[in-house]
Amino acid sequence: MTTVPFFQVDAFADRPFAGGPAAVVLLDDFLSDERLLAIAAENNLAETAFLVPLLPGRWRLRWFTPTVEVPLCGHATLAASHVLFQSGGDVAGKVEFETASGRLTVEKMANGWLEMDFPLLASRPVEVRQELCEALGARPIAARVGHYLLAQFSSPDEVRALRPDCDRIARLDPDGAAVPGCLICVAPTQGSAEGWDVVSRFFGPGAGVSEDPATGSAHCMIAPLYSELLGQDELVCHQAYPGRGAIIRTRVLGDRVRLAGQSVTVIEGRIRVG
Repeated sequence: MTTVPFFQVDAFADRPFAGGPAAVVLLDDFLSDERLLAIAAENNLAETAFLVPLLPGRWRLRWFTPTVEVPLCGHATLAASHVLFQSGGDVAGKVEFETASGRLTVEKMANGWLEMDFPLLASRPVEVRQELCEALGARPIAARVGHYLLAQFSSPDEVRALRPDCDRIARLDPDGAAVPGCLICVAPTQGSAEGWDVVSRFFGPGAGVSEDPATGSAHCMIAPLYSELLGQDELVCHQAYPGRGAIIRTRVLGDRVRLAGQSVTVIEGRIRVG
């Protein structure tokens, strides 16, 4: 029986049972894709991160939902970084990951938060189509497409009230979306008492996740759009998954987006992989 270290981490959260849960599995070498997918399906979380060491301070990182491998995942990267920083060892103030989206770095900030350096994901306006409105049960004021489809609303209350048809969202395949069947819904908060600048939700049935509690890659699209609309380079974003909620701070720097957050380990042990 082969077992390896396993962690479940709540990312973009300062307490257990908030933010987005992600599994982190530490390996010496990658298993077959079929085995990695089976492990991710067993975990049944939005993402499982698999780490293999390359050099001191550098790892190869892959992300799997319960049904597919994905090219970019923010909260599982934050969770993986959290595990490495908590373990000590060969980690100083920065870790690097080789991924399907290139090299990603994560640095520990003075306040204890971790800040990830991710690619900016641009988007372009598209028509608000009837099939989108039918899937949402609501009509957004605008829509955009890029890595994902994105629906803009006037108020955060509209975003929180959404009860979409995820089967219909899974069938949405807008021209130009890198990941079809996934949808960001977002609105500005217009000076909320909580200090948030935008509120969002992310529905990803096309990737095997009905609704994701914390989605870093979505904020690589949200940050450039709302930094421009609101006239500020830095945003405090709240992802309003019912009953949990995640806080993601963003900074736009050229063609990169910095995503900062906190994380908490909630489960630690070993998982049987073979």
